[in-house]
Formats: sequence, structure tokens, C-alpha cells
Amino acid sequence: MSDDPSDFFAPPPFDPSTARATLARALRDLKLAELNGAFELNGQPVVKARVEGALLKLDVAKKPSRSPDWEHTDANDHARLRRFIDDVKRRVSRWNEGRDAD
Repeated sequence: MSDDPSDFFAPPPFDPSTARATLARALRDLKLAELNGAFELNGQPVVKARVEGALLKLDVAKKPSRSPDWEHTDANDHARLRRFIDDVKRRVSRWNEGRDAD
């Protein structure tokens, strides 16, 4: 066994443009449509994502509306992106349940 730290597994470096593409695929799987940089659920913007330097700036609506209140977060690694996608999945599920009850 070597004590060289480079022998250990290192995750790939975070690339925000690739991460945005991953996010877009995950959101399309949730039936969200991309329009003008925002992802919409039934014509209401619910997620916005933009690349700023080495960060992926993310906004998610508290609930769908024409002028939603946004919660802001940044993703600078893959774990944060996965947590954000999981959070959006839970929200979309909750929003769809509420819509089905109407």
C-alpha cells in the first residue's frame, strides 16, 4: 500500500455547464418544459438555472404561480446538484398531488 494521496479515488472536477445539462435532463424527465432559461410546470416557471463562473446558480419556486417567490441556492459540486434535483422531484410530486385533488 502506498501513502500517496493520488492513489485514492477522486471525484471528477465539477463543470457547471455539464451539471446544467444533467439538471435539464432530470427536469425534462419530470415533464418540465424549458423556455427562456426557466423550466415550467403547466406554463408556470418553477426552476431557473444559470452558469456563473465555477458555480451553477439555481432558483426554485416555493409554489407555482405567474410571479413565484424564489428560493436561491448554488451548486459547486455533484452532491449539491443531486440534493437539488431530489428536492425538485419532491416539490413537483407535491404540486401534482395538489392539482389532482382539484
